[in-house]
Amino acid sequence: MDEQDRLAERFEAHRSHLRAVAYRLLGSLSEADDAVQETWLRLSRSDADRVENLPAWLHTVVSRLCLDMLRSRSARREEPIERQPAQQVRDDGGGDPEGEAVLIDSVGRALLVVLDTLAPAERIAFVLHDAFAVPFDQIAPVVERSPATAKKLASRARHKVRGTPAVSADGLAAQRRVVDAFLAAARDGDLEGLLTVLAPDVVRRADRAALPPGVPTTSRGARAVAEETRVLGRRARFAAPALVNGSVGVVVAPHGRLLLALTFTVEDGRIAGYEVIANPVRLRGLELAVLDG
Repeated sequence: MDEQDRLAERFEAHRSHLRAVAYRLLGSLSEADDAVQETWLRLSRSDADRVENLPAWLHTVVSRLCLDMLRSRSARREEPIERQPAQQVRDDGGGDPEGEAVLIDSVGRALLVVLDTLAPAERIAFVLHDAFAVPFDQIAPVVERSPATAKKLASRARHKVRGTPAVSADGLAAQRRVVDAFLAAARDGDLEGLLTVLAPDVVRRADRAALPPGVPTTSRGARAVAEETRVLGRRARFAAPALVNGSVGVVVAPHGRLLLALTFTVEDGRIAGYEVIANPVRLRGLELAVLDG
């Protein structure tokens, strides 16, 4: 075995961990794999014998690559909407749907969506410290800040991830029970379950972009809304409860990328109304956070 083969073997021992780090930092399996591959290329071109701590070196390199990719992504998002290329999140699988599903489950669909709202340096500092216990003196050179500033970035991100509920803990728990029951019935196509959780005069409103052609943007009455929800419920497998504008809502995120958000009005233990938000401008204006439990 020559020196390059031995180096490749050492790198492969760290690949799965690097992939997990990159996926949390980027929320995209293909981009994570690109970052890991570029990390290997940089290692193979370096003087590896001078690397004293290979795990730390690999961690730093993959994190810096992810930071650059996040910054590039943020710059594209800041372009005027009419100049941005049309992008549509597909409901079907990607190149490695099974591997991606495992990663999404391990991180949490709602958390991936919320992480996407953070500034790049905030996301790097928060994920490295809170998910992988990387000390701030090692995070600081990655984000090109002092350790104290890196700590502040992680703290600010943590506050955003947790959010600020607009109702009491008891009110939030009551909303959560109703929304969980709605989601469970939608996933199962359970008409009776939907009728149980919907108020008789429930109103469903939706952005046109969220609906197939011919479906009205407003639907009224428990039976009509339940039937429609059952037909359109295949998206529910990509849904997760989240804190949306301070109340319990739902994010729908195929491949961990936000496609839709649902906000609910809950009265007397039933859903009196809900809205499906799909317009990109409206989605970006939402305050999203992760629900405990």
